Amino acid sequence: MNEHDFGFETQAIRGQLERTQYLEHSVPLYLTSSFVFEDAEDMRASFADEKERNIYSRYSNPNTIEFINKVCQMEGAETGFAFASGMAAVYSTFAALLKSGDHIVSASSVFGATHSLFVNYFPKWNIETTYFDLSQPETIESCIQPNTKILFAESPTNPAVDIIDLELLGKIAKKHNLILIIDNCFATPYLQQPIKWGADLVVHSATKLMDGQGRVLGGITVGRADLIKDIYLFSRLTGPTLSPFNAWVLSKSLETLAVRLERHCENALKVAEFLENHPQVNKVKYPFLKSHPQYAIAQKQMKLGGNIVAFEIKGGIEAGRAFLDKIKLCSLSPNLGDTRTIVTHPASTTHSKLTVEERLAVSITDGLVRISIGLETVADVIADLEQALS
Repeated sequence: MNEHDFGFETQAIRGQLERTQYLEHSVPLYLTSSFVFEDAEDMRASFADEKERNIYSRYSNPNTIEFINKVCQMEGAETGFAFASGMAAVYSTFAALLKSGDHIVSASSVFGATHSLFVNYFPKWNIETTYFDLSQPETIESCIQPNTKILFAESPTNPAVDIIDLELLGKIAKKHNLILIIDNCFATPYLQQPIKWGADLVVHSATKLMDGQGRVLGGITVGRADLIKDIYLFSRLTGPTLSPFNAWVLSKSLETLAVRLERHCENALKVAEFLENHPQVNKVKYPFLKSHPQYAIAQKQMKLGGNIVAFEIKGGIEAGRAFLDKIKLCSLSPNLGDTRTIVTHPASTTHSKLTVEERLAVSITDGLVRISIGLETVADVIADLEQALS
């Protein structure tokens, strides 16, 4: 059988490196900083890029190669590069592809650290960003300028769980000859493949659902080979490479991604339905709830709704803080995509430095709570949320 005929789970589990002379069943960990050469000619040809081989683990390593290959198979990408964290992937991807005077068009609802790059650091290098409102996709084209190079979005968004039509973005990017970059962290390639809808590059924080157990940091960008080449050359020099150990952990984690996501999504839908009927809750946002404003789009481009539920608690910031103080089972943590359910209140924590107007512009109300639903018995999670809301 051709490996491309295999299903998602089979590729995730069987897409391994070739066995060594020891015929191991599980891929070994290659904890080496460098690799040796057979002779002077082998060394010359390797450094001249005439050979595809490992030279130094800042460039590549067998463990990072296996992890990249698996994600490329999952996303339908040509090639990729793995990073020490999700933000290393985001920064290096943009930095490698942009020059002074370039312009980014981005959805307004993006991860806080990405937003900080766009507004606090890129302007120092004369790279500007224009935001568009996710709820008004008809305005996207009016944001495009002659010097626009990249169109960027997350879907679902962090933390408000909004959805954007990836097919629409793909058509706009193609029409205006833009590089479309999608942060697919919340969905993972099991639930959504942006390249299928026209994305040129897909970025992940592998720290989240790809690892799934809150153990290691990692990031990855996959997509068009010509773009990845620029990202690789930039990263080879600047050194944000994923460590072999973390790559080994993440590659093993991908073997259970599908089965974990099935349970994450099943639990999340049950929690969302519980919250939607709770008297202390104003509204709930979960992609596979029919009340979600972009429910039809989510149904089109996602297999399931993901593990993130956002809801607005009555009583604003103080009610949100009180809710966190009452939580007993669930964790209070800035991470997400863990086996353990995690609760955060963005207005008083992760987004507290933004003004009320800035928060509202990205759908973060004073009472918004984000829950990353884990793999516990869902009745226990619901019981904890019930007592904290009472």
